[in-house]
Amino acid sequence: MVLLQHPREHGKAVNTARIAALALPSSTLHVGVDFSEVAAVRDAISDPSRPAMLLYPGPGASELEQLPPAGAVTLVVIDGTWHQARVLLRENPQIAALPRYAFTPAAPSEYRIRKEPSPECVSTIEALANALPLLEGDPARFAVLLAPFRAMVEVQLGYAARSTGGRKRARRRDGRGAQAASARLPRELLDTRLVCVMGEANAWPHDRALGSAPHPHELVHWLGYRLDTEARFESIMKPRKPLASSPIVHARLTESALRGGQSVDAMMRGFAEFASDEDVMCVWGHYGTGLFLRERPEHQRSFGRFVDVRKVVGDLLKRKAGSIEALVQERELPYQPIGAGRGGERLGMLVAVTTWLAQQARGELTL
Repeated sequence: MVLLQHPREHGKAVNTARIAALALPSSTLHVGVDFSEVAAVRDAISDPSRPAMLLYPGPGASELEQLPPAGAVTLVVIDGTWHQARVLLRENPQIAALPRYAFTPAAPSEYRIRKEPSPECVSTIEALANALPLLEGDPARFAVLLAPFRAMVEVQLGYAARSTGGRKRARRRDGRGAQAASARLPRELLDTRLVCVMGEANAWPHDRALGSAPHPHELVHWLGYRLDTEARFESIMKPRKPLASSPIVHARLTESALRGGQSVDAMMRGFAEFASDEDVMCVWGHYGTGLFLRERPEHQRSFGRFVDVRKVVGDLLKRKAGSIEALVQERELPYQPIGAGRGGERLGMLVAVTTWLAQQARGELTL
């Protein structure tokens, strides 16, 4: 069995892939994002004597209960949040192309220290406790996998109960904690004209010989969303410089969409109709908006007032905000992509975070 773990899960005390790797001596645990150059993974999934299969639900997956694979197999399991799992599949097409199998859990997840997105979702070790009996028989043999998992959950729940009592709980009841949190939020979040914007770039990597990138970064994807009317704006622009790999590999845009994209002038005209100088522009850092203004500095007025949501989150939580992906996962904020590629996914996350902050500012939520 091959366990592929996203790096952001590796350092967490509550990750269950490590428990599974320790409990199953024949398994191997690999941590990373791109496994194409990892020889052990490559050899394991290409062994004809033990055909590889991917344990992953979704369209096209066969049901293990009804049609288990015949003979010995190499079971490939992805460990991470659902977002991280999708990233690993996207970055590893050889893994994504494997035959997929799924199962119906025998019982709801016992992973009470994390919130699963739906009742049929379970942790990695619970997935193995369900799948391995279907592959090898003898359910009692694999039931013991859950013993250390259950013990870990109880320890974490006990710690949480001890660390959230007393004075801290009293402050939350009398509302002073909520008032202190809202006082750290900018008043602009109370405005009804909040517009979230996100940009993606045609970005060439640093060239050591030149001491810089061979071409300056340029905006190729610009998206916006109005929280008041739910109106959307999206423009893919044709690169003015040679096309780098970043818009395709990282921003997940197609080359045909980029080659056939709008001109910068057309995008600017469209965005000027979408936004006004009375709006409050909510951004995650200033990289994307910096690219926008570099194209047309005279369009500074299109942004009206700025709120750097990343900075606001850092001030509110009194620590570095980290990535928007990690924040959405940490706070369990539901979101939907609003547009194509990574830009659309990150815009959906930004809308979720901005909505959460606005609710904090209005006193509708507490930390």
